[in-house]
Amino acid sequence: MEMRQGRKPRQGWAGLWNISFGFFGIQIGFALQNANMSRVFQSLGSSIDDLPALWVAAPLTGLLVQPIVGHLSDRTWLGRLGRRRPYFLTGALLATIALLWMPESNGLLMAALLLWMLDASLNISMEPFRAFVGDMLDRDQHTAGYAVQTAFIGAGAVVGSLFPYVLDHLGVANTAAAGSIPDTVRYSFWVGGIALFAAVLWTVVTTREYSPEEHAAFHGEEPAEDAASSAALAGRSLLGGVRWIAAGAIVAAAVWNWALEKEVYLLAALLAAYGLASLLAIRLARAGRSASMLAGIVGDFAGMPPLMKRLAFVQFFSWSALFIMWINTTPVVAQYHFGSADPASAAYQEAGNWVGVLFSVYNGVAAIAALALLPVLSSRLGKARAHALCLAAGALGFGGFLVLRDPDALVICEIGIGIAWASILAMPYAILASSLPQRKLGIYMGLFNVFVVLPQLLVATVMGSIMKPLFPDEPIWTMAFAAATLLVAAAASLRIGEGEQPPLL
Repeated sequence: MEMRQGRKPRQGWAGLWNISFGFFGIQIGFALQNANMSRVFQSLGSSIDDLPALWVAAPLTGLLVQPIVGHLSDRTWLGRLGRRRPYFLTGALLATIALLWMPESNGLLMAALLLWMLDASLNISMEPFRAFVGDMLDRDQHTAGYAVQTAFIGAGAVVGSLFPYVLDHLGVANTAAAGSIPDTVRYSFWVGGIALFAAVLWTVVTTREYSPEEHAAFHGEEPAEDAASSAALAGRSLLGGVRWIAAGAIVAAAVWNWALEKEVYLLAALLAAYGLASLLAIRLARAGRSASMLAGIVGDFAGMPPLMKRLAFVQFFSWSALFIMWINTTPVVAQYHFGSADPASAAYQEAGNWVGVLFSVYNGVAAIAALALLPVLSSRLGKARAHALCLAAGALGFGGFLVLRDPDALVICEIGIGIAWASILAMPYAILASSLPQRKLGIYMGLFNVFVVLPQLLVATVMGSIMKPLFPDEPIWTMAFAAATLLVAAAASLRIGEGEQPPLL
């Protein structure tokens, strides 16, 4: 590492590798979840209409876990383990247990509870990793750091997505009796769990976090914003919280009156819960208890920097498209490209394996694009415009599902989606890490990721109410929704503005 006075050590490729290698394992876990959970649920007897409700555990845990972990990790220092690494290790251990146990599910309830545990654990590990890059690298390496992290995300997802396909070709049974999970999926979860823990352990062992004193030396005395945030929170009207509660009540009444999908009740509950949290946080701030976790999280959420708010809007629509894809690709490909909507059929299980291959393609493209394409685009166009171009490529990829019927041709679609995925994982975080105060990097990254999970919750709760009356038994049209949301995100990216730092990679 090359030392520079008053700045963090400049990391070489070995340092960048060690800092982000744990994400390789975390993404194996996410890839196994994203490519196989719909298959697991349907193999255990779920109908396609029930998939969003079963999937809702994943984004809900992210919504709850990431701000809390971000808040705590900013305030943690456990000796040699440091600030972020305790959360990497804890999350990896719990995620490994969930992956090893998942294939033993004997019913939908057990599988849904294990998905809840798995996603919560992955989020415990993932959120501090985002802040970890900002902690360990100086500003002129942020783009490089998040590009390397994205490359590992893509590589881990390729490995995780290909497990069932490879095992099938090695002769492992790819079908199972009704109500059972195929051995290809079973063994994939077991191997993936071990790989996840080993990769995260590598980062924990090979890195040393900077102490609070070293951070102070690198960044100087950052302005204390807690008092200002507390005063701003205390000065807020209680009427805002009441309005959120009223909005939740209105949504719940609409579900009851118009017999909407029952999952929408969760949306109503979340609106009301945020209203209650706001009221309690304001009262805590007025009572001089702004140091509480709730007051801190609500105050920081309300006081997000303007650039972060603009990026949050882009993230919201970007991740809506991704969650639509993760839920619906297997039933779409099975029905429209393999000719079977029956989860017990060999054609459906073959489609499930092919979806794993398709997911490995877009993740492989993302790994390459992160290192070879994004630096070129960002240097020539700026990060915001480069991000918009990549999102438009993803929209074209989703649109291809509607016009291509040859399963092999879907690989072309995945190239566009992979380019968008690379940018979604790298560009917003590179822009943010250079503009946020280091002492609050964890909480702001956690709050930013709320706009990753909120659209997933909306997709899980609202999509069924939209699709069932408009396109009954036609899941292919979910891909049109995904394309449209990415185009909205691309247009919003052009409005981020050039308040970001100039390209540095």
